[in-house]
Amino acid sequence: MAFDGTWKVDRNENYEKFMEAMGIGMMKRKLGAHDNLKITIQQNGDKFNVKEASNFRTIDIEFTLGASFDYSLADGTELTGAWTLEGNKLVATFTRKDNGKVLKATREIVGDELVQTYLYEGVESKRFFKRC
Repeated sequence: MAFDGTWKVDRNENYEKFMEAMGIGMMKRKLGAHDNLKITIQQNGDKFNVKEASNFRTIDIEFTLGASFDYSLADGTELTGAWTLEGNKLVATFTRKDNGKVLKATREIVGDELVQTYLYEGVESKRFFKRC
């Protein structure tokens, strides 16, 4: 599938404001903006294996489209939610376990980039990844 492969973060748009809205402290925001995140995606039908490797952690995530699962952000924020496929976009809706607020995320291929968009409390951010 189009998402398959290894992607390295190239640039961010409004990422620090997004992290601030999420309640992440200034030091972690500064570090998070330069995390050198690399995402490896493997899709097999409706099952995905995603490896996220950054300066802070490496985790493997397995999920099935439409099935709810638990996930922790790099700062420790715990979420529960699911990814779905809408056209050519992966779309996620996650709910924070600590305050019940919703985080929406999308992943889509635009040209030769993987664009990951986050929306939380009205603040939108984008991270752009290049294929390795």
